[in-house]
Amino acid sequence: MGRTRQHLDGCGIAHASELLGQRWALLVVRELLLGPKRFTDLRAGMPDVSPNVLSERLRELEQSRILRKRKLPPPAAAQVYELTEWGAQLEPAVLALGRWASGSPSFPRDAGMGPDSVVLALKATFDPGPAEGLDAIFQLVLDDLPFRIAVANGRFEARRGEADRPDATIRTDPETMTALVFRGRSLTDGLRSHDIEIEGNKRAATRLLRFLANP
Repeated sequence: MGRTRQHLDGCGIAHASELLGQRWALLVVRELLLGPKRFTDLRAGMPDVSPNVLSERLRELEQSRILRKRKLPPPAAAQVYELTEWGAQLEPAVLALGRWASGSPSFPRDAGMGPDSVVLALKATFDPGPAEGLDAIFQLVLDDLPFRIAVANGRFEARRGEADRPDATIRTDPETMTALVFRGRSLTDGLRSHDIEIEGNKRAATRLLRFLANP
């Protein structure tokens, strides 16, 4: 059953709650911030949601014009979900909400994160100060999933997919990246144990990892 309007309220916050207040709706947006996904990919990123509930959330978000369906051209010919231009404007609010929630006394600090969540957390905590002068494109591979990371002019841009001619490729897993950036594990230890591997411009990649670990 879809959501029903209880009463009209001219407040934008009230309308945002109506658009995104259903359980899992905000997580669907999170899963699409870095690029389109198939239904099966969405389920992989949200393993606790049932197929029926996910389908309902997707229908509601499509009706609200926050996302849309699109069929990929051959040979893929798969249907994907992606944020609309208006829906993509949610990114700053979603990242800010994540930063705010991470300060909660009940925040599960030892819980794991999926690849998309790790990359979004890196973007949310990015500090342009230490990155001054760094202008490079990286391919970050988390559990065999590639992400294109571009750092330039004090900005951190990220999207799902392979990077074309990256300056460096960093291979690791979400748990190691989380430990390095948010739990104090040293980069030296990660490199020594081969939990993190760098190809290409090691100096630029090492600088990126060190300033991400010290936001």
